[in-house]
Amino acid sequence: MSGNIKDGRGPRTVALVGPYGSGKTTLLESILSITGAVQRKGAIAQRNTVGDASPEARARLMSVEVNCATARYLDQPITFLDCPGSIEFLQDTLNVLPGCDAAIVVCEPEPAKLQMLQPYLKRLSDLKIPHFLFVNKIDKASGSLRALLTMLQDASGTPLLLRQIPIWENDAVTGFVDLALERAYIYRPHAASEIIDIADKDREKEARFAMLERLADYDEHLMEELLSDIEPPKEEVFTDLAKELSQGLVVPVLIGSAEGDNGIRRLLKALRHEVPDVSATARRVGAEAAGNDAVVQILKTYHSSHGGKLSLARVLTGTLKDGALLRRADGGDARVGGISCLKGEAQTKLAEAHAGDTVALSRLEGVATGETLTTGRGKLPRMKIEQLVPVYRLAIEAADRKDEVKLTAAIAKLREEDPSLIFDQNAELQEMALLGQGEIHLKVAVEKLQSKYGLKLNCHPPRMPYKETIRKGVAQHGRHKRQSGGHGQFGDVHLEIRPLPRGSGFAFEDRIKGGVVPRNFIPSVEKGIVDYLHRGPLGFPVVDLAVALTDGSYHSVDSSDAAFQTAARIAMTEGMPNCAPVLLESIMHVKVHVPSDATAKVNALVSGRRGQLMGFDAREGWKGWDTVEAQMPLAELSDLIIELRSLTQGVGTYEMAFDHLAELTGKLADQVVATAKAA
Repeated sequence: MSGNIKDGRGPRTVALVGPYGSGKTTLLESILSITGAVQRKGAIAQRNTVGDASPEARARLMSVEVNCATARYLDQPITFLDCPGSIEFLQDTLNVLPGCDAAIVVCEPEPAKLQMLQPYLKRLSDLKIPHFLFVNKIDKASGSLRALLTMLQDASGTPLLLRQIPIWENDAVTGFVDLALERAYIYRPHAASEIIDIADKDREKEARFAMLERLADYDEHLMEELLSDIEPPKEEVFTDLAKELSQGLVVPVLIGSAEGDNGIRRLLKALRHEVPDVSATARRVGAEAAGNDAVVQILKTYHSSHGGKLSLARVLTGTLKDGALLRRADGGDARVGGISCLKGEAQTKLAEAHAGDTVALSRLEGVATGETLTTGRGKLPRMKIEQLVPVYRLAIEAADRKDEVKLTAAIAKLREEDPSLIFDQNAELQEMALLGQGEIHLKVAVEKLQSKYGLKLNCHPPRMPYKETIRKGVAQHGRHKRQSGGHGQFGDVHLEIRPLPRGSGFAFEDRIKGGVVPRNFIPSVEKGIVDYLHRGPLGFPVVDLAVALTDGSYHSVDSSDAAFQTAARIAMTEGMPNCAPVLLESIMHVKVHVPSDATAKVNALVSGRRGQLMGFDAREGWKGWDTVEAQMPLAELSDLIIELRSLTQGVGTYEMAFDHLAELTGKLADQVVATAKAA
């Protein structure tokens, strides 16, 4: 599998990233077809591509996880990681990027969709990962490529460098001029492009000079040549292109059509000659000092119903042999149970993997996505992987209660595959829930639980953690007396119930004098009160009140802990409805992150969901984005992400934190109480 690192032809790993619908999986299929890695090019509509092979992906005609395939172009092995385009599966992309040598950001030539690129371009720039921009579907372009790139530049933290310009014929792009080679090519369907003479040489020279000027910003020698009207040698130009790409100074822009296999060979040549090798990636992540020891980065975890666990791993240094013992950062060990080269779901067994290879390791138990491991004893680098905050919640339960243990085990495997899934068991709500990045994200998770692990599940919107409190105080007597032969039961208490300021919780006060209630029974009174507070007169946990034990009586034989607990509960049950109970809902402090042109719409969205706007400001580090801050009821946030993404082409997101409890009254409160009583 490996090439020769010393002659620069060592293996590379390249991520294909970009918005949903931009054509990443089709691009991978085109690359595999051109390089001979597959005999027949598949199509998404026909559900026969190497990527997107899972039932969940096939059903939706979209990627739902990273797919891996290795091809060889000329003498260069390149592993491609086809990343999901939906923002709901972005975590998979974030997990693999640190271990990649470069990325190709795939986009469409449509200005209306450019907003969707910024989450990818910004993160690649921040991570200092070399990346190209590939304008796909160029044969369907209808406007100026320069104008498109001017708009794109605002979304990119790194300067864009136009490498190719389109050739237009009858308002359609039929080929391109390569500005580095100074050659023109006409597209041929599913075949290599044909070299032709450059028709508009003035346009080519202008565009080439602009490219060279950009390169010269980082090369004094090239700048001197341009100022002296000296034509730089092509070798110097290509050296600068490779150097400035690897240093993250420019983002080269290439064009083509993956569907027609047009421009793909030129893209592959750029990858072959310009993408830095794994030693640069090892330096970037801090793994270069490992010497001859193998250091591997776990990019992704897969669980199949029959094949067990596979860990997609990038070998950053050294040679990894089948059966090798890998040390984890915590000192634990894991043994490699097999090494495979992946092409979608197909596996080819290998005896060993070398620096630069991206392979699947079998049965690497106890090892999670994102971990770095080594065969040596040296210090391990710790990868900084951004962890997305959950924005959507779905309550789940096993249809058959005997499957609850099986469900918990299956979710643990699912979370190994996708760390952005959160599993929550809420004792207060008596509810299990999955938290994730959106409705589709969690639907896919549920489908996997059902199809892969044979579980039948019931799913429903999550319950809200409503509370209740009181507005006024009351004094209440509670007596429990029962005589049924032998020892009876007797407990007698007088309680004073009063409200406390919001956020105070619960307070118990002992005001007994003269021993009318023996000291050993007073904790029992408090326990009876606390037991009652789990469900007040409106049906919810009670907070922010004080209860004082002021008086009572006892029987020397029949009084007991249980009797005084019962007497306290009786007093609370009879007294609380007279305390003007009121419902409380959770109010969250919310930060909504959106492109600036959507800020006004988001303000209206917040107000329409009973939110109180606190203001907005420019989002730190995100050009052209705002952060809107507000206080909103938790109940209004359950499906906020769905509407928010529909307003922002799928890129808007939010984060929240609990702020306070507030009274809920009127029709909404009546509905909540009625629903609770009917449950």
